[in-house]
Amino acid sequence: MSFLNQPILAYSKEIRSAVLIMHGEKAHSRYFSEDAYRDMTSYTNYRDNKELLIIPGASHTDLYDGGGKNVIPFDKLAAFFNENLK
Repeated sequence: MSFLNQPILAYSKEIRSAVLIMHGEKAHSRYFSEDAYRDMTSYTNYRDNKELLIIPGASHTDLYDGGGKNVIPFDKLAAFFNENLK
């Protein structure tokens, strides 16, 4: 309960490291990823290595890649990491 009132995104503009946020399009908490991405890329000089990746038609559980759905874009993940983690 102590984290309920914590300003979790208060310092997100200061993150210099590469960040890839991946979220399912139909996930109930998609708004949080969108808010976090917006906060990390607004009014900051550290926006070029941030990306929001919305997986079409996916919910949270689909991103575990269970059931043979194969919705996780492993090629996209590899490209992002190869570009930003040199």
